[in-house]
Amino acid sequence: MKILIINAGSSSIKFQLIEMPSEKVLCQGIVERVGEVDAIFQYKTENHTINSVDKIETHKVGLQKIADFLLDDEKGVIKDTNEIDAIGHRVVHGGNAFSDITMITPEVKSIIKTLIPLAPLHNPHNLEGIILTEEIFPNAKQIAIFDTAFHQTIPMKAKKYAIPNKFYDNNNIQLYGFHGTSHKYVTEKAFAYLPKSASKIITIHLGNGCSITAVKDGKSIDHSLGFAPSNGLIMGSRSGDIDHSLIFYLVNNLGYDLDKVDTMLTKESGMLGLTGYSDLREIEEQASNGNQECLLALEMNAYRIKKYIGAFTAVLNGLDAIVFTAGIGENSNTLRALICRDMDYLGINLNETENDIRSKELREINTKDSRTKILVIPTNEELEIAQQTFHLCN
Repeated sequence: MKILIINAGSSSIKFQLIEMPSEKVLCQGIVERVGEVDAIFQYKTENHTINSVDKIETHKVGLQKIADFLLDDEKGVIKDTNEIDAIGHRVVHGGNAFSDITMITPEVKSIIKTLIPLAPLHNPHNLEGIILTEEIFPNAKQIAIFDTAFHQTIPMKAKKYAIPNKFYDNNNIQLYGFHGTSHKYVTEKAFAYLPKSASKIITIHLGNGCSITAVKDGKSIDHSLGFAPSNGLIMGSRSGDIDHSLIFYLVNNLGYDLDKVDTMLTKESGMLGLTGYSDLREIEEQASNGNQECLLALEMNAYRIKKYIGAFTAVLNGLDAIVFTAGIGENSNTLRALICRDMDYLGINLNETENDIRSKELREINTKDSRTKILVIPTNEELEIAQQTFHLCN
């Protein structure tokens, strides 16, 4: 069974074609920096590797480029669209409508569309991916896997906001949580690796979007992102936590309208707003050359994460391991070092030498005497989606 995985992020599209149940990857790749003139396109099969930099204005253009390569006479891995049995889509926000993987129907698409205001950077691209792949692969089963599903176990005391009850009762306003596919995947890998006595871990997903989850006995019990994927940690272009009174000050005193405030907080803030750069690799390079704004932004980023580690350790009543994952979490030894610095009170002691090693495998980067394990676990949301898709189809 050939399953195509489409994982559309706020500025990227990851894709894999996986043969199940063998889990053989027939091709994989990513489109990065969507919307910029120097977007990166990577496509890899057993016999071909393509790396190019080009202008990819929208997610739709990126998705069409992926489809063209899959069907390419020379570099493609399928000759006909009917070879694709199913397409598994990562969908960020499922609201209260979806708590599990689901077959996509017109009604499902309609609900995903209504949830766009809750995830404006993601759900539109997720829905666009569904519509486009329905056109290109009309006979494939279309399946949605929701980021919010893993966080259904968060207890009421953590997910309910301290606002009038009617908003929870009538409008389903609550903490939903996101990046659930990634947190679920690395959680399972971590508990398989750690001693059986381990039960309390914190998983840290750091990419253009960032989140952190407190996990007890394999279940999410608290999470940094909330009603929409905009609060919590400092992200690529999202501010993360702010004082909500700032919004009213911008509107009432500085003449902003609400749409402009929304755009500013979600697309012009975070590391981009602090530095002028949207890619952490550029920010780290500038910081190494003495750029003070970039240095401060990195310190602010790490400081916010440290605060959440402290809070979640209290919630868990202890800590067995922290897990770094996703593009930045897996690759930025600089940010990992800043986060783990001066955390020995919580038993977190970083091995600087191990931290500097680049690897695509699960690894420990803590010292031997560290009470808390520090793990780097490459996430594989695409494989997680493929496994769930295969089980649903069978």
